[in-house]
Amino acid sequence: MELLFGTWHWSISGFLIGMTMLILTYFGKSFGMSSNLRTICTMAGAGKFSDFFKFDWREQKWSLAVVLGAFVGGFIAFYFLSNGSGVNINPDTISQLQTLGIDAPNGKLMPDAIFSIETLQSPKGFAILLIGGLLIGFGTRYAGGCTSGHAISGLSNLQLPSLVAVIGFFIGGLAMAHFILPLIYKTA
Repeated sequence: MELLFGTWHWSISGFLIGMTMLILTYFGKSFGMSSNLRTICTMAGAGKFSDFFKFDWREQKWSLAVVLGAFVGGFIAFYFLSNGSGVNINPDTISQLQTLGIDAPNGKLMPDAIFSIETLQSPKGFAILLIGGLLIGFGTRYAGGCTSGHAISGLSNLQLPSLVAVIGFFIGGLAMAHFILPLIYKTA
């Protein structure tokens, strides 16, 4: 039972992801989360306003099950398969966040200094989340997919554009963590 409540070793998770990708490849499908937003917008009638949303969304309805599974799986994992210890973060990461004035998440996934209702109500916090969301949305469309689509599906299918995109994701993440985030949250 401890296997269900603890963190899985990367080899177990990697094996399960690999098996999932083999099954999807066999059926001619690809994995990614960002394309589901387009499918949902098409279902809601966005095709009346933009040609981008004019496609047969029924061909993608299997992918909506992935989204539903992510929500249901997250709910089950949090409420039924959690031992209550929260997330263990490296103490060096916590001290680096504290030098930026960002509180330790204390078992949560995200620190309140960046992701909280109070932060959203401040002009600085709102601007950061709005600009970050727009950049992620634009970047996802510009790159032709999201991190999960490129890193899991694209790389497993040996697609060169996915390799370029994943390298870009890592460079962007490193730049954000080491250069941009300290500029935004530098304490005086």
